[in-house]
Amino acid sequence: MSGVNESIVREFFEERGFLVRQQRKFVAPGLAADDEIDFVVLNPRPQASTQDRPFILEATDVASIVSAVVAIKGWHTETFSAAMLAQEPELARFTDPDRVARCAKTHGLAEPVTRLLVVPALPQTHEARADASEALRARGVDAVLPFRTLLADLLLQIEVNRNYAKSDLLQTLRILKNYDLIKDPAMELFRPRRRR
Repeated sequence: MSGVNESIVREFFEERGFLVRQQRKFVAPGLAADDEIDFVVLNPRPQASTQDRPFILEATDVASIVSAVVAIKGWHTETFSAAMLAQEPELARFTDPDRVARCAKTHGLAEPVTRLLVVPALPQTHEARADASEALRARGVDAVLPFRTLLADLLLQIEVNRNYAKSDLLQTLRILKNYDLIKDPAMELFRPRRRR
């Protein structure tokens, strides 16, 4: 399942013009593994922003990221909460300054390096979402990107009359969209619902 999650994240960043590099797939015996960092991303053309980047990112907010280490938590049945982080503090272990510095040096990342966490979902209530955000900030996470945002953006970018032969994920989404099994998120508001 992690391969699918990584494919979604990779396609999202590549569609937005980022260079994406996966950490080592193989770790030699005796070497330390930075397996908490799934990707490093580099934006060759970062956009200057006059506003502070929000903690919970939308698709357009990533344009101001220069470089980032990305950790993907892709279980799609739970909501990421402050209580979950308190029970499993290793979920934010990828933010360790030594680990980030070593990764930045290895991959030649430009400063500042954003520590980005991709999560399935955040709590719905404002208070619980604020608690989760504060707990993640306290652990060193700079920004959070929900999977819903990634998938919605990919669906908006896909054209049904274009062939995505080099990407199984985009080709699958295109086919599903072509047969009206998936619709553009913005268009859902205006289309009549099917009868059951």
